[in-house]
Formats: sequence, structure tokens, C-alpha cells
Amino acid sequence: MQLLEESKTQTVLVTGGGGYIGSHTVKALQAAGYEVVILDNLIYGHRDLVKNVLKTKLIEGDIGDRALLEQLFSTYSVAAVVHFAAYAYVGESATNPAKYYANNVCATLTLLEAMVEAGIDKLVFSSTCAIYGVPDTLPILETHDKRPVNPYGKTKLMVEQILDDFDRAYGLKSVCFRYFNAAGADPSGDLGEDHMPETHLIPLVLAAAQKRDSVSIFGKDYPTADGTCIRDYIHVSDLADAHVLGLDHLLQGNSSQKINLSNGSGFSVRQVIETAKAVTGRPIEVVEEARRPGDPPALVGNSDKAATLLGWQPRYPELVDIIDHAWQWHQKRHSSNHS
Repeated sequence: MQLLEESKTQTVLVTGGGGYIGSHTVKALQAAGYEVVILDNLIYGHRDLVKNVLKTKLIEGDIGDRALLEQLFSTYSVAAVVHFAAYAYVGESATNPAKYYANNVCATLTLLEAMVEAGIDKLVFSSTCAIYGVPDTLPILETHDKRPVNPYGKTKLMVEQILDDFDRAYGLKSVCFRYFNAAGADPSGDLGEDHMPETHLIPLVLAAAQKRDSVSIFGKDYPTADGTCIRDYIHVSDLADAHVLGLDHLLQGNSSQKINLSNGSGFSVRQVIETAKAVTGRPIEVVEEARRPGDPPALVGNSDKAATLLGWQPRYPELVDIIDHAWQWHQKRHSSNHS
């Protein structure tokens, strides 16, 4: 019986599987018994993580390469695709929107066309809370108005709309996960957040602790309890778990869905810094600067739908755990880079 079950192992293609959320999801998929093939151009992905930690098949290439996709789908019996391969720097999307529309929309369209041609009709898509823009009320529900304020958010919303049309026309079923602020690292310390350049608050704060440097607070006069912005930080391993559940949902023949992934509680910039001081035991100098244009005072999501539909619950909702796991990874990565 065991042999029969093993022979039924399904293969999943993970685009962008060498990146931050992608690599954690690959690990979760492997733990759930899926065979994983990664397609990553390694512009932002990490070959060493795939080779040393994930130990799975890596195809170095681009989702916009139709010939490569056709070869891949003819070589592997792919049951579904989990799609992370996107550019995700909000600021850069405003200064270089062409790069974002070309990759996030046009190359994704090429991927979807190749899937349809190969008869692959299931996709888990990495979307974002940026599609909502600045919300009128909190917490943000899936039904809230979609008013993205930057090209990055617009590209993700466009792909969601394309997926709606592909479902109606070709029967391609999808789960679109709208993440809030991904944070933390795998509790083992083997995987974590390593962006170049780094723009996310928690790794910037931890880098300041590591180097005994300063970190900036942009705006201290927001209408929040301590005057700094509030964001909804969700542990990356919890995000990864949700992707496995979303994939299971589709493979069981269920309908397309759009689902928020959030912690459900917000933490301010000052709370993050104070928690990081406690976790690291180090002083962190703060430089107070002016507000940045376009930063909403607070962004907090409602993920009741993920709980009800998929049975998903965050395992690491506490800020101290999120920062502690990130700090373990940060120290491990730092020591290996300087050994």
C-alpha cells in the first residue's frame, strides 16, 4: 500500500522557488509529500538555499520563456503551479513601471498560456494586500474596494483579473493569496529573508542591531497609539502552510478563490523596534524622519475566510516569535557570510 501511495506523489512547479516566501513554501510542500520542481531566474532567488536546504530540482530560467515552459511541461508531469516569480519593490515599480508590467503581467500571461496548452488547470498565485490601496475601514476584507496606489499593486490586481477570465474561458482554477507583511524565518534557521536591497522593516531593524547601527522611523505623527505606522506582520512559515492548503483545495476539485493571509492584529513601527531590542538584547538607535508619501497610517487584514475555507490558522502570530526566528536566521546568515 505504501508503494502505491508513493507512486501517486504529485509534482508541483514553483516559480520563484528560490526566493523568500517561495523557498519556505517549497519546504512546506516537500513536508506535505509533494515533489517540487523550481523555476527561478535567480535574479532575486538563492541557488545555495535550493541546493543546500531544499535539495530539489532547479531549472534556471524565466517564466516569460515560452519554449522553456513547453519543454518543462513536456518533461515533468506537473499537477499544479505555485507562482511567486514577480518583482516586488513598491518604490521601484513607481520609477520603472515597464519592468513590472513586463514581468509581473506579460510574463505571467506567457506562463498561463503555456499551462493551458499543456492541460495544467490549477494555479496558486502570490498576490498582495497592495491591491486594496488605502482602505476606508479596518480590518480589510476580501470584498473591500481594489484601489492600488502603485504599479506593483496594479500588476497583481491585473493578474487576478486575468485569472478570472482564464477560469471562465479555459477552466483554469486558481487561489489568489493576498498577503499582508511577510516576516520572520523558518524556525530551523535554514531559510530566511535575504533581499538585496533590503526594504522590509524587521530585517532592517535586525541589521541595525547586528551592526550597532541606526534605523529610521518615517513619521511619528500618524493617528495611531504611538504615532508610528501599524502593519500586519505574518510569519512566512504560516504563509507557506496556507499555500499547501490552497493547493490541496484546488487538487480536490474546488472552485477558484481570493483569500487574505494576515495575522489579524497590527504592530507599530515602535513596537517592532522595542521587541527587537528585547529579542536581541542590543540597543537600536532610532532616527526620526519625515513621513514617506503614500504610507497609510494602518493596514490590518481579516483572514477569517482562510480559516473557514481552508482551516488555516497562524502558528506564529506573536511578534516576539516572528522577530526571534528572523534574528536566528540573521545571525546564522551573517556568521556564514563572514566565516
